Amino acid sequence: MSTATVFQIHLALGYVPWLLCFSVYAWPRLAAMDRVAAHRAIAALHSFRFFGLSFLVPGVVGANLPADFASFAAYGDFATGVLAMLALLAVRIRPLFWAFVVGFNLVGAVDILVDYYHGIQIGLAPIAGELGANYVIPIVYVPLLMITHVAAFILLVRQPAAEMRQASPVR
Repeated sequence: MSTATVFQIHLALGYVPWLLCFSVYAWPRLAAMDRVAAHRAIAALHSFRFFGLSFLVPGVVGANLPADFASFAAYGDFATGVLAMLALLAVRIRPLFWAFVVGFNLVGAVDILVDYYHGIQIGLAPIAGELGANYVIPIVYVPLLMITHVAAFILLVRQPAAEMRQASPVR
């Protein structure tokens, strides 16, 4: 089996166990939580995205990994992680907290989507070994990050139950 085929199978199957685990264990808890607490939990996970800077470390990734891909992936993750940390720090200032929550989710989701696009454009699959130690990031870590971005967007647009009860007429 070619490197490209193995990488593409890994990318696709990376979502399956996370979707199964998330739908059974995480989503029911997040959906039942206070909106702020749920977004804080998601922000806590994304605050570790500073780890993406490792794409810039020689020896962690191969010398033949295209620099454009590595730089964008690294700095997109870093920006997302910093915004998530700022959201956690700003939790007591709700308008600022919500701005950072929206910010880190938009930046993070766009980062992942653009990284997928760049990966396709540069033909990353056949040279996936150039990811070096970071091979695990798109296979294990990115699916969970993308799933939690989708969950965060759902939670952001969902009207809280208390607000729905107040908005509906009492009979």
